[in-house]
Amino acid sequence: MSEASTYQFGVVRQFSIMTVVWGIVGMLVGVVIAAQLAWPQLNFDIPWLTYGRLRPLHTNAVIFAFGGCALFATSYYVVQRTCHTALFAPGLAKFTFWGWQAVIVAAAITLPLGITSSKEYAELEWPLDIAITVVWVSYAIVFFGTLVKRKVAHIYVANWFFGAFILTVALLHVFNSLALPVSMTKSYSIYAGVQDAMVQWWYGHNAVGFFLTAGFLGIMYYFIPKQAERPVYSYRLSVVHFWALIFTYIWAGPHHLHYTALPDWTQSLGMVFSLILLAPSWGGMINGIMTLSGAWQKLRTDPILKFLIVSVSFYGMSTFEGPMMSIKTVNALSHYTDWTIGHVHSGALGWVGMVSIGAIYFLLPRLYGTKIHSHALVETHFWIATIGIVLYITAMWIAGVMQGLMWRAVNADGTLTYSFVESVQAMHPFYIVRMLGGLLFLSGMFIMAYNLWRTIAGRKPAPAPIPAAAY
Repeated sequence: MSEASTYQFGVVRQFSIMTVVWGIVGMLVGVVIAAQLAWPQLNFDIPWLTYGRLRPLHTNAVIFAFGGCALFATSYYVVQRTCHTALFAPGLAKFTFWGWQAVIVAAAITLPLGITSSKEYAELEWPLDIAITVVWVSYAIVFFGTLVKRKVAHIYVANWFFGAFILTVALLHVFNSLALPVSMTKSYSIYAGVQDAMVQWWYGHNAVGFFLTAGFLGIMYYFIPKQAERPVYSYRLSVVHFWALIFTYIWAGPHHLHYTALPDWTQSLGMVFSLILLAPSWGGMINGIMTLSGAWQKLRTDPILKFLIVSVSFYGMSTFEGPMMSIKTVNALSHYTDWTIGHVHSGALGWVGMVSIGAIYFLLPRLYGTKIHSHALVETHFWIATIGIVLYITAMWIAGVMQGLMWRAVNADGTLTYSFVESVQAMHPFYIVRMLGGLLFLSGMFIMAYNLWRTIAGRKPAPAPIPAAAY
């Protein structure tokens, strides 16, 4: 079968496998730093193993290495399948794989060495920022080029979400990373003071909003209907969900800067848009879950579907919690506490992690023309991961609320009831529970790696013929 008559799934296979590899690496670092917070001596007084160096390594590895590879893999697969055409510029697609892996490896070297811009989720220094831009522009050319040469008139909704995520992340990355280099390893942001904070959280929140939400909603809109063998519950709702989410999310960043030097009207604007976000977010959740209408019984027997549907449930929970935490009076209690960490991980592990895992379980066997090695292991992975997430976020919710209450508690004479050290001591048992929750989730990733290795070991990739044009 000629290359012109088959889908180009080689790059999809590469990104799918690296999703699992980077997932294990990123989550392993996460478990290490969780253990360091419970037992600080685990730093071993080695500078590049300290929490401050490893934490950005963990966030970058989980978001951009694990999450990024999952998005590359799924978007390249979905855009070909739904457009009935092979990838535009396959050589450029291969470049995006090797370029992205090179950036990840460079990040894994520079961040522990302390080479950082100190901007959350944008810590990499300027040479790597330029490299990311080159890879991302190449990604956009491949994706949108494939859309242009599609053989079907309609653009499926998943591609709308993938397209929005690609364009917006490019915009966010370029403008937040504008800096004046003073050496190969050091630069200074062109923004200063509160403007720098504003641009950073416009980027930071939308790294969550577009990278970790819009992109993964593209995954949801393709893989849930495919796995459930049901059409999307409401196509009209998916269109409303898309436009409402895209318009609203971009404004929500200022809620990270309540009670700071940011002008009050800007803080309030961020809060209002964050509250409005609840509507499109829950519209998407309802659309994802209700796609199972008429096929609810499949949840009993299909562990991959369990991953996908539970991920959407966590998406709904996170997108309720986020707007609530953006309300100024709630934020006064929650900000700077571990409640925020719990919220982030209910989204990162529960939504992003679970939907990515479900998609990779769907993809890899099909890419090799086989069935999953063990459904029982997928089921085991699901329950271990779910219990791990629940332990993690529950511990952080309790710890966070306790922190907030202890910090604001005052005696009758106006002095603080608790010292900061006392609040840290009170956190200790919850930090241990968090570490155990993370360890369970990581164990699930090892089970996944073993299961998929047994699935594809010794097998040749299966060619997938492109169907005839259908208008």
